[in-house]
Amino acid sequence: MPVVLVLLLLVTGCSADGPGRAPAERWAPRPGTLWQWQLDGRVDPGPDVPVYDIDGFENTAADVARLHRDGRKVICYINAGAWEDFRPDSGAFPGSVLGRANGWDGERWLDIRRLDILGPLMEKRFDMCRAKGFDAVEPDLLDGHLNDTGFPLGAAHQLAYNRMIARIAHERGMSVGLKNDLPQVPALVGTFDFAVNEECAQYDECALLTPFVKAGKAVLHVEYAVPAEDFCAQSRRLGFSSMRKNLALDAWRRPC
Repeated sequence: MPVVLVLLLLVTGCSADGPGRAPAERWAPRPGTLWQWQLDGRVDPGPDVPVYDIDGFENTAADVARLHRDGRKVICYINAGAWEDFRPDSGAFPGSVLGRANGWDGERWLDIRRLDILGPLMEKRFDMCRAKGFDAVEPDLLDGHLNDTGFPLGAAHQLAYNRMIARIAHERGMSVGLKNDLPQVPALVGTFDFAVNEECAQYDECALLTPFVKAGKAVLHVEYAVPAEDFCAQSRRLGFSSMRKNLALDAWRRPC
């Protein structure tokens, strides 16, 4: 790094990757960290684990503060790849970026090529996460290019969008997880701070996530249909943070 830039960073207190806390100061889960994932309603603080991943809209700053008082870190779930008609900011998304339904009630894929439109909208969502005190963000559906969205999305569009999402989180001092998008793990493992995965055991894809563990970054993993006794041994070998959950993602969990 040039000497002038180093001096500028020291004077201004900014980090090289944008405003907010420096990368060394951002919390991020380590491999094997126990966690809870609950997206169905407000959080149930019962499970005794150090990390909670909960819905950013459904939970309040008080909910996050309570988890912090219990010594837990908290991840903010936000849908970054699809529009949801039940969110309070749904009216801010223009019709031009809304694609085909994605199989979930009230959801439609987003045109991730439109960084100019979606960037500011995601910034506001991440601002909400930061204002509520979250430590990290789980941006969902970062794999639109692998789906029938109604838009001609390619791998390059997804990389550009995902890197923008990571930058938005980092600028706000929060770590960020790569959700699924397994083909792009090699290109994105250096940009994201951890990974969140659904059903890699069911589809025999878990090996694709090992670059995160090798980089000292957690893989937060769930299965819905595969019994825990059929995937936990592999998860332990790989260093994953795995559990079985109900598809509704309520409070029930069976960890490995």
